[in-house]
Amino acid sequence: MKKSIIATSLLALGSAPAFATDYTDGDTHKNDYKWMQGNIMYAFDELPGESSHDYLELEFGGRAGILDYYGYVDFFNLTDSDSSDKSGQPKMFAKLAPRISLDGLFNTDLSMGAVQELYIASVYNVNGDSSVENISIGLGSDVMVPWLGKVGLNLYRYYDITAKDWDGFQISTNWFKPVHFFENGSFISYQGYIDYNFAVDDSPSQLKSTNGGAMFNGIYWHSDRFALGYGLKAYKEVYALKDDGWAGKTSGVSHYVANELTSSKATLTTISLSTTKPFLYFEEGLFLAIAISSIAKNKLP
Repeated sequence: MKKSIIATSLLALGSAPAFATDYTDGDTHKNDYKWMQGNIMYAFDELPGESSHDYLELEFGGRAGILDYYGYVDFFNLTDSDSSDKSGQPKMFAKLAPRISLDGLFNTDLSMGAVQELYIASVYNVNGDSSVENISIGLGSDVMVPWLGKVGLNLYRYYDITAKDWDGFQISTNWFKPVHFFENGSFISYQGYIDYNFAVDDSPSQLKSTNGGAMFNGIYWHSDRFALGYGLKAYKEVYALKDDGWAGKTSGVSHYVANELTSSKATLTTISLSTTKPFLYFEEGLFLAIAISSIAKNKLP
């Protein structure tokens, strides 16, 4: 599934110098923000399965005190076409990825070297019929990287809720790098993420591998209310599924095109977090509440 990377821009990612977030004054809400957007997407040869399909993605994210959060809900095969590769499959997929700041929780500065902030990190995934349902829990961080700026870096222990089994680890990172600004305020960004699973039980061997992952590389043009983008996603036995095994093809590349629309209440502005970066900020939060409600509904039995 595509994870939008514009969320990382909201975390003040970029190449400018940044300082660790300071919560020693006890004010954990001074960096609060929230956002929401809708994306019309088309995937070409998405793996596993070489699936080509359209989908609508509703995304949200932000910061509320010690809680850093991101999530999305995907709706597949919007026209209910029998010719779609998603025909007859679950219509929805949802992800919720909250992180709790340890710096904010203990009102202290845990930064060290390139590490700017530490978190208790988690990711919850579920599809429309709960045939896919898993949760990952671990240690998260914001790390300064040359040229890219601040990136999210998280290490998780993976639990398959459907199989009721702890199965390996996952390391994830994401970034958002503005590379060119235009006079009208729009800009081009290089944005992406890596998810990699390892130490996975490879039984049965016809289905699973001990490791595998994916890397998304996107080039996007952003304005204050609209964005267009192209993404190339490279796979190596994604989700630790054996290539050309029971899951089909799991290694290779796929392509994505994106048309992103923001709420009419969004404005392009800047705010000082650990550094100053442009991002989309929602003043009212109405659509955020709707997105959270959608996620919660899918998590209920």
